[in-house]
Amino acid sequence: MYYVTDTTLSTRFPIYTRANVGEVFPDPVTPLTSETALWLAELGWRDAWERMGAFEQDEFPADEFCQLGVVGGYCYLNASLIRLFGERAPGLSWKDMDEQFFGVQPGIPDYVEEAGDVRPDLSEKIGGTFAWVFAQTSLDQLTRLTEHRRFTRQMRDERPDLTTLSDRELWERYELVINTHREYFAEHLFTTYMATVPVGVINGVATAVGRPDLIMPIIGGIGDVDSAAPSYAMWTLSRLDPESDEFRTGFGEFLHEFGSRGPNEWEVRSPTWETRPALALSAIDRMRGAPDGADPTVHQSERAGERSAAAAELLAMVEGDPETHGQLAAAIACSAAWLPGRERTKTNNIRLIHEARMAMRELGGRMVERGVFDEIEDFGFLRLAEIETLLGDDPGGLTESLRERRSDYRALTELMPPFLFVGSTDGPDTWTRRDHPAEDALTAGDLLQGMPGCPGQAVGRARVILDSNDPTALQPGDVLIAPITDPSWTPLFVPAGAVVVDVGAALSHAIIVSRELGIPCVISATDATRRIPDGAMVRVDGSTGVVTVLDG
Repeated sequence: MYYVTDTTLSTRFPIYTRANVGEVFPDPVTPLTSETALWLAELGWRDAWERMGAFEQDEFPADEFCQLGVVGGYCYLNASLIRLFGERAPGLSWKDMDEQFFGVQPGIPDYVEEAGDVRPDLSEKIGGTFAWVFAQTSLDQLTRLTEHRRFTRQMRDERPDLTTLSDRELWERYELVINTHREYFAEHLFTTYMATVPVGVINGVATAVGRPDLIMPIIGGIGDVDSAAPSYAMWTLSRLDPESDEFRTGFGEFLHEFGSRGPNEWEVRSPTWETRPALALSAIDRMRGAPDGADPTVHQSERAGERSAAAAELLAMVEGDPETHGQLAAAIACSAAWLPGRERTKTNNIRLIHEARMAMRELGGRMVERGVFDEIEDFGFLRLAEIETLLGDDPGGLTESLRERRSDYRALTELMPPFLFVGSTDGPDTWTRRDHPAEDALTAGDLLQGMPGCPGQAVGRARVILDSNDPTALQPGDVLIAPITDPSWTPLFVPAGAVVVDVGAALSHAIIVSRELGIPCVISATDATRRIPDGAMVRVDGSTGVVTVLDG
């Protein structure tokens, strides 16, 4: 099955992966997103590479995707480019990039040097950028992030009454907002890669002295992580009487501030907490049954103390080496800016996309009333070349094409795209269905080895939840077993005793959040959702990355 959003793939940089991007686009990409936001993200990524000195613009094709790609409707990252950045960057390597972004996953080939990979001139530029990175030790110093945050909040505060705009004015608002995405996404990617610098140093030193267990505590408990803020707000709401005026007022304020968040929030077609408040109310309800000891602010404070203690311990171990000690101290200090900075840039982008979404939802509602769309969200299946037809005299001519694309989209959501491929993949007709049972399901006494995500241990009933839209099976103290964890999942971390995810790495968005919330977490537990029986009693060790099935 070929889907309308599928793109060309790079032959120069042939390794593609769902790692990391699977959290951003867990479902297929719709045509409108692919031809607008995704293409602007591709260009923004190139701008970020150029800004940090890692690549030059002429290393990429002018009019085709390269850093991103879409196969069978699913978005992929170009791992070859990310690895090459690791090779060109002083003090990093392709293995460092794999560990920080992709985690431990089978089938990833070793890096092989190609002609043109080695660029001493670019390595020198990257080195200069890194030197600047170490000088930034607080979010306040990252002024672009603060300005973008102010602008996107203002955009929400000053949103016009969309019902008063004409059809064309709604589309023009979408264009105006979404075209800002290139700049904002470039900032996000620049900040993302700069966050690898302190993490790489901390990882290298801790591993060299035989204390890799200190890595996770040092890069957790930092505070001021924007993606964790909704969970704190939900917890406060969960302590109120849901029938009270105080709750209703507080929930309204919550939707104004965090309504842009939700499942698959980079996809303009997807629902959010503002468009479907029941999603947020359901998560709050899960928290309501949790004991007061599950308060995420308490856990965050504990993690902050653990961060301070772990940092002091690691620094003491290298006191005899002034150069290493100085570099480590600088890395720990600047991680307090760059790790939460990454989450701030993401939040800025999500707010931006949401304002574009709201304009198209108003337009979609009108098209449903006129019989052009079957669903409000059908606007996502439009192509750019069809917008004038939609706004013209005969938009009904698009209806059957949109129905076919929606049908194809839903069929693709039932499939599991390959985690990684080199060159090309056989395509959706050969992919496994998501509901296909695992042939190697775990039984009592079996272990599943993943990667440490957040330290701590917990024992509880495994609850395999594949969709954050329906968390009703999760009870306080249960172990959440999830395929991926975009931020719409993170409120479910609070009542959970622990979290286990199929994929993820040290710099995955939700893993950063889990460390702030202080929930024991194991990442890169391959096929956990298919191998761990729902309802089984399990023990999760977030410090070692081991999940043990205690009974069936």
